[in-house]
Amino acid sequence: MSRLGPRETLRFNLDPITTVHYVHDVDYVGDAIAGHRLDVITPGTALDPLPVYVYFHGGGWTSGDKSALTKYCASQAAAGMVVVNANYRMATSFRMRHMLQDVDAVLAWVRDHVSEYGGDPLRVVLGGDSAGGQLSALYSAAVTHPDLAAHYGIEPALQSSSLRGLVQHCSAVDLSVMFERGFILGLGFIRMLVPLQPRRTSHEPPVSRRQSLAALRRAARWLSPIEWVGAGHPPVFVTTSERDYFYRASLNYVDRLRSVGGQVETLVYDRSRRNTEHTWQQDARFPESQEVYSRLAEFVHRVTIPAVAVSLEH
Repeated sequence: MSRLGPRETLRFNLDPITTVHYVHDVDYVGDAIAGHRLDVITPGTALDPLPVYVYFHGGGWTSGDKSALTKYCASQAAAGMVVVNANYRMATSFRMRHMLQDVDAVLAWVRDHVSEYGGDPLRVVLGGDSAGGQLSALYSAAVTHPDLAAHYGIEPALQSSSLRGLVQHCSAVDLSVMFERGFILGLGFIRMLVPLQPRRTSHEPPVSRRQSLAALRRAARWLSPIEWVGAGHPPVFVTTSERDYFYRASLNYVDRLRSVGGQVETLVYDRSRRNTEHTWQQDARFPESQEVYSRLAEFVHRVTIPAVAVSLEH
């Protein structure tokens, strides 16, 4: 039930991985809409429960579909984890509140059902690219910030002790860059994510452009994961490149994490690597993508080591 054209779906899924098992289009809410479907990809029989990697696609909050990420997710499943590849409702029909509630519904499904597929719901890593990265990062912050969770009307299904890590590919983690003149994405993207504003009555004075921008900046704070970095944040793996238009947003996010003592790893390519345009990680043909996959698997397995194993090591 793809929301992409066949060419785009095929482009990222050439030479499918056949060593893993696919379960497509699980309805994680029960309302039969495409925005509430997820895929589960597993590496096969395992003696012990495996870590779980939950992924949210990008697309500027307005487009995209999990189907384009099938091979990317299968690559991670082949590395020894259960992967959940999820859709969510998108703008302009829906707002950030609805998207975060969908992320929470995916995690509630993981909590209740992923063990049926061999996954350990107590060892979860979230991930995403571009807008999907923003969603996974903002939800990660909501897990440890009750005021942020309350703002979006959620009581996180994922507990902080179960959230072991966060993966960010070319993500929109610092929305302040969108206020800069000439940025590739206009402020209309922010306006469509915040709650609808009531119409101004004829008796109210007009709002100046400066006042409007100031109000939008205040609203953007609730959308921007960098504003919510703090104690208790899970370890993060960030991949970006100088060819990514969210390059500086990613670096700002890394700096903020390090400033509060957060654990953060990076894989950053310079402009000479032509294969590293925005969200290149989706395309498995690139050697740079394969390096991402290798580093990602190492990260997931390291941050999800069971507590028993850790105690034995010490």
